[in-house]
Amino acid sequence: MPPASQTPDPGPAGDGNAGPGARRLFVYSAGFLRQPRLRRILSLAGWQITPAVPPFKGSPFPLPGPDDAIGVWGHSPYAARGERAARLTGAPLVRIEDAFIRSLHPGRSGEPPLGLVIDRRGLYLDAGRTSDLEHLLRETPFDDAALLGRARDGIERLQAAEVSKYSAYDPHHPLPRPGYVLVIDQTRDDASIRLGGANASHFREMLFTARDEHPGARIVIKTHPETAAGHRPGHFGPEDVDNSTTLLSDPVSPWLLLRGAVAVYVVTSQMGFEAIMAGHRPHVFGQPFYAGWGLTQDLLPQQRRGRTLTRAQLFAGAMLLYPTWYDPHRDRLCEFETSLAAMEAAARAWRQDRFGHVAGGMRLWKRRPLQRIFGQYRRLRFAEGPALVRTARREGRPAMVWAGKATPELTEAARASKVPLVRVEDGFLRSRGLGAELVPPLSLVLDDLGIYYDPSGPSRLETLIRDAASLSDARRNRARALHDRILRAGLTKYNLGPGPDRAASAGRPHAPRILVPGQVEDDASILTGAGTVRTNLDLLRATRQANPGALILYKPHPDVAGGLRMGHVAPDEVLRHADELVEGVDAAALLTEGTEVWTMTSLLGFEALLRGLRVTCLGTPFYAGWGLTRDLGPVPDRRRREVSLEGLIHAALIDYPRYFDPVTGTACPPEVAVDRLAGGNLPRPGPLNRLTAKAQGALSSYAWLWR
Repeated sequence: MPPASQTPDPGPAGDGNAGPGARRLFVYSAGFLRQPRLRRILSLAGWQITPAVPPFKGSPFPLPGPDDAIGVWGHSPYAARGERAARLTGAPLVRIEDAFIRSLHPGRSGEPPLGLVIDRRGLYLDAGRTSDLEHLLRETPFDDAALLGRARDGIERLQAAEVSKYSAYDPHHPLPRPGYVLVIDQTRDDASIRLGGANASHFREMLFTARDEHPGARIVIKTHPETAAGHRPGHFGPEDVDNSTTLLSDPVSPWLLLRGAVAVYVVTSQMGFEAIMAGHRPHVFGQPFYAGWGLTQDLLPQQRRGRTLTRAQLFAGAMLLYPTWYDPHRDRLCEFETSLAAMEAAARAWRQDRFGHVAGGMRLWKRRPLQRIFGQYRRLRFAEGPALVRTARREGRPAMVWAGKATPELTEAARASKVPLVRVEDGFLRSRGLGAELVPPLSLVLDDLGIYYDPSGPSRLETLIRDAASLSDARRNRARALHDRILRAGLTKYNLGPGPDRAASAGRPHAPRILVPGQVEDDASILTGAGTVRTNLDLLRATRQANPGALILYKPHPDVAGGLRMGHVAPDEVLRHADELVEGVDAAALLTEGTEVWTMTSLLGFEALLRGLRVTCLGTPFYAGWGLTRDLGPVPDRRRREVSLEGLIHAALIDYPRYFDPVTGTACPPEVAVDRLAGGNLPRPGPLNRLTAKAQGALSSYAWLWR
């Protein structure tokens, strides 16, 4: 795939018109015209979609010229029109199909694809002729260490995120007890079966062979998703069930299903490819693209192939080099990893939100953004008090509560009613502007165990950090790349801008510089996570007492400085313990001046770690206790584990939060949120929100009125 920067100018974003220099692609099927995403990807790839009618003698309609091509959708019934036109005109034929990661649901549901394969030789599912993919696998040296490293990372990420061609699985669906033989069914009219040299009899032979080679073993037949959805029949049904054979039609993760199998049998299903990636050597009864490379046991060997490939080499050809991938958030072509990140975010949102939520403890102004973020698949219901759990139980939905409103009584009621309860809070890359000013968030966290700022009990983030003590290369590489993006963009939680110009504190150039971030004193992180030091003034006193010769900068919390929350310290009192009171300056700029941060539980300590500064914690923030900070506050024994900075970043910024793209209105990966924050392409709160924020500030002493 050519880099996006080298593709022709596509014209206005979102249209289907290729830019200057695009090659005309004559199409004879209305399907190309009905699908905007299909047209857009082809346009970005340099093709100008040209609707046409099948040529006939004396036709007045334009015909393809020597520089044009004819596009058809795979080997669909309508492809015959384009094939005939190619024979009559001599124009080259281009076959187009979905890429191997397509969407959450099958294409028949109307969901657009994340990528295409655009094949000029044949098509990967047609074993009767060489395709671009087969040519790549046969001729590419595959000696590029960087490419193979990407392939290994991609294999690991697919399995970790449980992403496949269709990724709308229920992660809580029960799986068969491990130790079974897995037989993969397909839909009866699947073109890959016929073009892969197989037919219905091969499915019968496959099941017979699986039983014969594994006498007495449990056989699990996995039904195709389109068969389970009632779109198309498969090859196996209830008549094939016996004492040792079961049908599995539930939407379970293929990766988890493959993990429990002792052997895998396929005809031409893509799950055979995934079986290879999962470490199996599947028995193959057709001639799919992944057979013939020494990674399968083939009933019908393909003589044209014969080259031996590794798993990483096969993946590199099939997933990194062959498809044309699309970035739905930035509307451009991209590499595989970018499309995968988009699918990871979409799959996570669907799995968490598909049943809907009953939400409580949400301020009125937050309900609209929460509806946009969590209500895409089923609208949120809002309820308060005892009605929250009752409504959630009656409707079969999880209960969702703003973390600070999760009372012990509510938690116990949910437990007694067996209603899943998740706590919601702002994420760590939140917005451009303060939450107290009612600026909507780009990231939120859902925690099913506790909440990150409360160390009195475990939280989902704490579990993720502990698990990140052993980080795979794929996850480490992604964390490093995200870390670099954040530093280059100078991002923090609120990204308030540089503020007024100021010179760094003069004098004592060699004195250690300590930045002390003030906090909201009635914030939940102080109430639950602070130690003996619980006020901003006491924090200043403790810092000066321990560092009498240091140059100390005190930065009030923006919500406090704006008069919106509690925690004000009079300037003369600040300057008894600090050398400078710093207001209206972006936290990222201040961190470049300091050598150390002293804090109770402020997120600024985490942002200091990202920038390589020493951090001393007098409380117990989420990032304390992992060997990265000096901890003067109480640290739970649960955290006594060494974790790398990359592990902390992956847990806190990739695994834990949900991100929302306000441009596309969909779930997005953290890299997109970073780009939105860096570019400022964000909605601002309306005038009503701003008036509400001002009124809230005037009543900051009466926070119970709106909190």
